[in-house]
Amino acid sequence: MAETPQAQPAGRAGLRKELPERFRDYKHVWVLVEIERGKVHPVSWELMGEGRKLADKLGCQLAGVVIGPKAETTKTAIRQTYHYGADVCYIVEDEALTDYRNEPYTQVLTDLVNKYKPEILLLGATPLGRDLAGSVATTLQTGLTADATELAIDDDMCLGATRPTFGGTLLCTIYTLNHRPQMATVRPRVMAMPEPDTKRSGRMIWDNLRMKEDDIITKVLEFVSDNTSKEANLAYADIVVAGGMGLKNEANLALVRNLARTLGGDWGCSRPVVQKGWAPAERQIGQTGNTIRPRLYIAAGISGAIQHRVGVEGADLIVAINTDPNAKIFEFAHLGVVADALTVLPALTDAFARRLGARALAS
Repeated sequence: MAETPQAQPAGRAGLRKELPERFRDYKHVWVLVEIERGKVHPVSWELMGEGRKLADKLGCQLAGVVIGPKAETTKTAIRQTYHYGADVCYIVEDEALTDYRNEPYTQVLTDLVNKYKPEILLLGATPLGRDLAGSVATTLQTGLTADATELAIDDDMCLGATRPTFGGTLLCTIYTLNHRPQMATVRPRVMAMPEPDTKRSGRMIWDNLRMKEDDIITKVLEFVSDNTSKEANLAYADIVVAGGMGLKNEANLALVRNLARTLGGDWGCSRPVVQKGWAPAERQIGQTGNTIRPRLYIAAGISGAIQHRVGVEGADLIVAINTDPNAKIFEFAHLGVVADALTVLPALTDAFARRLGARALAS
């Protein structure tokens, strides 16, 4: 059975045993570069930027892991791996890896880990990454922290992965003390996107898939796109306006949508709004919904619980509107307006509409 990651109590030193001999030569930080349907998921580069910080702190190399078919997309992903900070890239190309399937991908990544021995392995907390990370951690019998919101190297040079717990009411830092690799998944947009350096290059290490197509039970018969999102793309919107229970009823979400539309942004809501059935789940912002990093985030009638905070605190500017001067959201908002959102939202919409209209006429 895989090791259960250990939350940090007051006496963490008492939990730590001497690292077993078989793990002492595990070095370096790895990031899985996730390729699906011919595209690299942006979370891969976000993790590469964070992995670079961890590797620098440990004084080791940062590696990207590229798994996929022999295609131009794979070659491009390899080049970009260096642009976003990697020193080396481990590559497995095979036509059987064209579409993600748990069995061959788990074998590839497990074999690579056993052969090259990374100290830390990071994956995106996407549907693909979550599925693969759990299988790999179980196969390797190591610990895995899911949906981490912060990664850091502690004084003992161990990875501390922080995530909300108890329904988002507390933050917990988890350590895998006595097994390697130390694994974590991180949701898209939790980490900042690094600036690419197109002049960087590095070593390539090639390996093979040790399975034949006939050995793989799962077959991809057809790919059916999920068109239920109603074009919601909150994670990568530059401007987001969201509403909470302070809006009082479902109809008042129109005020949020109107302001978002006027600003050319997207709209979302807090978890209680989704639980009430006022908005679809793909519009939820927070730890169990979308994590966002917009240039501007306007939160109207949202209290600001930890679950919501970890989903928005990467925003460049957070403007909170709430009638309660003691609302938790004012603790991390950059600008706070103590007022009724039902009054402020239409006023902002009108003001921005006039200003943007005047700019259009002037141009």
